[in-house]
Amino acid sequence: MELTNKKKAEIANKLNFRQNLSKIEDAICKHPSSITGDDFEAKNPTKSTFVGGCYIREIFMPADQIITTKIHKKDHPFFVLSGKIIVISEKGKQEITGPYHGITRAGTKRLISVIEDCVFITVHATNKLTIEEVTKEVIAEDFDDPLVALK
Repeated sequence: MELTNKKKAEIANKLNFRQNLSKIEDAICKHPSSITGDDFEAKNPTKSTFVGGCYIREIFMPADQIITTKIHKKDHPFFVLSGKIIVISEKGKQEITGPYHGITRAGTKRLISVIEDCVFITVHATNKLTIEEVTKEVIAEDFDDPLVALK
């Protein structure tokens, strides 16, 4: 199957964004208000709930944080209950003010700037019963993971 020029451009754009986001993540880690996926929950109050085949994670993100998210393996809904954030992803820049809901697609990694204190919720369909098991199921170590490569 031969790729169209449009598809080739889309793939090149994704690769370029992913490479640049990795460089940005390395640079912002030096900023005192930056948070990466690895220390996100340790620095932000998080409430976890397991119910009916779902893992629900509620996070409070204070204003002035700069966050890079982990890489998601599966599509899932998210909700901004309150606050304002700016999200930069492969799809561009988006300002979100709660209440708002959206879908995180597999392969997504984002840069988030928290403008106003924010309450953010993610919902993951899973039969797992611990945060560690859910994390293994829904988070990729890197973009080479077959579930996220060029998604």
